[in-house]
Amino acid sequence: MILILYAHPYPQYSRACKALLDGALSLPEIEVRSLYDLYPDFDIDVKAEQAALAQADLIIWLHPLHWYSVPALLKHWFDVVLLRGWAYGENGTALQGKQCLWAAVTGGDEEAYSAEGLHQLPFTDFVAPVMQTARYCGMQWQEPFILHGSHQVTDQELQSRADALRTRLIQWTSGASHNKEAS
Repeated sequence: MILILYAHPYPQYSRACKALLDGALSLPEIEVRSLYDLYPDFDIDVKAEQAALAQADLIIWLHPLHWYSVPALLKHWFDVVLLRGWAYGENGTALQGKQCLWAAVTGGDEEAYSAEGLHQLPFTDFVAPVMQTARYCGMQWQEPFILHGSHQVTDQELQSRADALRTRLIQWTSGASHNKEAS
């Protein structure tokens, strides 16, 4: 089963994340937990979230990039759901061996994430905290799926990227990438 943790603080304004999510939803065995819809007050049901994670083989964190990281509610979710003794530490093996895919959307294009660009750093410099969160919990980190320039992409380009994510998930469900950890 594939679990998508969707964390968009303004889903009604989302064009890019919505396209990626819609493409994935047509696949079987997908569960979506829209965190901002479920927990607008940030009062997370830890047991429900842990139960959903326990059922998943592939966990996808789908969200727009906010201040070079995950949105506030997803960070809070990390803090209260991925607990010592459950997700990491002594006896914390609940996520051990599960696959993790980070699917993020940026407003800036690829050039913005370069030494000469607006952000003056390559996008890879912003990957480590999210990757280490997954790895610290014993999850197998997959190559991230990043959509840059979400405000500028045409509808056709956006559909192409949504199709690319859907294809990647189809390949994953067919077993093509189950045991391939990204380096």
